[in-house]
Order: sequence, then structure tokens, then C-alpha cells
Amino acid sequence: MKDSIALAWGSVIVSVAVLALKSGAWAMTGSVALLADALESTVNVVAAGAALLAVRYSAIPADENHPYGHAKAEYFSAVLEGVFIVVAAGMILWQAYGAFQDPRLPEAPWSGLGISLVATAVNAAWATVLLRRGRALRSPALTADAKHLWSDVVTSGGVVVGVGLAATTGFAILDPALAALTALNILFSGWRLLRESVGGLMDEAVPPETLAQVRATVSAAAEGAIEAHDLRTRHAGRQTFVEFHLVVPGEMPVATAHDICDRVEVALRDLLGPATITIHVEPEGKAKHSGVLVL
Repeated sequence: MKDSIALAWGSVIVSVAVLALKSGAWAMTGSVALLADALESTVNVVAAGAALLAVRYSAIPADENHPYGHAKAEYFSAVLEGVFIVVAAGMILWQAYGAFQDPRLPEAPWSGLGISLVATAVNAAWATVLLRRGRALRSPALTADAKHLWSDVVTSGGVVVGVGLAATTGFAILDPALAALTALNILFSGWRLLRESVGGLMDEAVPPETLAQVRATVSAAAEGAIEAHDLRTRHAGRQTFVEFHLVVPGEMPVATAHDICDRVEVALRDLLGPATITIHVEPEGKAKHSGVLVL
């Protein structure tokens, strides 16, 4: 958890530095496309702060009021980031609309673009680190932040190319056109982020490929049982929840059934990492002849 908090603090510091660079590029050129890029970085700062708060809160151990822990707090951070992205896109579209009415070529474009490229390189480097570590730590907040940063990197690259073309060709309309395209890309990024985050809040099941691995693991590890049925899964931040009914022979001693459950739990945690596993043991008369057959 200390790693997650350190990464969240890193995101705050990097996002503030990138915002300063991009704001300088916009002030130097007056480009509405670079203004759009800076506005997206403003969202990054707010989102990084929200991710930091969510990661710190999710680290609080389970208590009497929250017996399953506080891990879902990270999903709220990701939803908030998606909302801010949509707001930023609306602001950019408004700026682009005004610039379409009176398009102007950017001033000192090459100096401004140089600063913007530096900011983009910093973002790309940090997004790479954050995405890799966020997935390793199974942190929705950090992973969402990394994906948004990568979207920002792609957008910034397009803006740099577009503003460079506008300066080279003299077509001033390219500047607001690039700003509008930036806004649309940000909107798509925000929608995707909201979709993933709401899925976590709604206790969406693990992906089909992970579910297939869970079924195969139960089948292989539950030797001595007959079948497993009513298998259900969900995610809550870094934690995966798995529950199912395990059918065993009616004459099997409780201690033996308990040993099978322990073996299955160890195998599932080896597969999933942090997991809460609930197994309801039933006699063979309760078999449904469906679900997971034990090897």
C-alpha cells in the first residue's frame, strides 16, 4: 500500500509540472489547441489529487462499519476523474468554437511546441511507470490515472503536429480544428473511464478469461469433491471476491472437506492475488450436475 501512495504522490507532482510547462507553451503561442492541451492537464492535477485521497482511504483496514474494507473508494476516484474529463472537453469545445469565428496563427510556434514536447515526454514516461505499477498493485485509481495520462500523451502528440502544420502552411483554421478533435478524444477517454469505474461499483464479474481460469483452478484443486456450482465473482479495488457451493460425498468427514476448501483457497489466491473466498460445502444430494466438475 505504501507503494500505491508513493505513486499517487508522484502523479500529483508530475501533473503539476506538466501543467506548468503546457501553460507556458500556451502563453507563449496563444494557440487554442495548446490551451486545450493545458486544460486537459488541469484535469490531470485534480484527478491525481483525487487518486491520492482514494488510495490513502482505501488503505484503511476493514472495520465494524466496513467489514469488507475500503477498497471501493478507488472507483469513486476514477468516476470523479471521468466527470472532470467531460467538463474539460466542454471547456475546450467552447474555446475552439470562439477560435473558429476568428482563426489566428500561433505566435512563436516552434518555441511553444518545444516546451509542449518536453511536457509530453514527461507524461509518457510517467504514464508508462504508473500503468505498469498500477496493474501490478491492482489499483483502479492508479490504472485509471495512467490510462488518462496516455490519452493525454496521444492528444498532445496530435496537437504538436497540428500546430506545426498550421505554422508551416499558414492555415490558421487548423489550430481550432485540432482543439475540437482534442476535445472529442478526451470525451471518448472520459466515457471509457466512467464505464470501467461504474462497472466496479456495480460489482461487475471478473473478465471472461479470468473466470475461465478460476473455474479451471477450482476443478484442479478440489480433488475429492464432486462439483462446484453457483460460482460468482466480483472485484473491489485490489480485492477479488469469489464464492461458490462445493459438493462433496455425503460420508466425507468435515475435516477432509475443510482440507479441500483450504487447498482450493490457496490455489485461487495464487491465481488472483488478494482475494476473499467463500465456499459453502454441500452433500452430494445437492449436486446440480452443472457448473464446475472436479477433475
